Amino acid sequence: MADSAFLARHGATEWSVSGRHTSRTDLPLLPEGEEVARGLADRLAGTTFAEVLTSPLQRARRTAELAGFPDAEVCDDLLEWGYGDYEGRTTAEIREEVPGWTIWTHPSPGGEAASAVAARCDRVVARIRAAGGPVLVFAHGHVLRALAARWLGLPVADGRLFRLDTATLSELGHERETPVLLRWNS
Repeated sequence: MADSAFLARHGATEWSVSGRHTSRTDLPLLPEGEEVARGLADRLAGTTFAEVLTSPLQRARRTAELAGFPDAEVCDDLLEWGYGDYEGRTTAEIREEVPGWTIWTHPSPGGEAASAVAARCDRVVARIRAAGGPVLVFAHGHVLRALAARWLGLPVADGRLFRLDTATLSELGHERETPVLLRWNS
């Protein structure tokens, strides 16, 4: 299908394993994160992509490389949601100060607004739709969930409905003319 995207979340890092919010901190993959990233290569074999895009952060770029796409084009719009002052902290730690906090429902002091994330995701969706073939995207948990929401025409906050584990594949496409999730967190 000309208008589809495969989404690959990066492999595990020290902070993803410990539940610490990681946006702009440029952490490497753990050895086990590299191992599962290599496993993406077999799952993607046989598919020809019009474009392959990656976040500029090393955990996404390394996942792309290990999955067989070392020449993936860096796309700044695929940076993880900026957590600001909450960078490196767990949800439990943040909730000691802000009960009920989530990135989807509350602001992050010094961080990125949901409207800015939506604008970035909308640019990526437009790029996917103009690519002329399937697009493969390597990025991060929250921004990929936001991207799926925007693909479906939903507010960024609805990304909260889509759990996304490390080193997983998801696929966005269509049922007739309607944008849909074809596969998620696989």
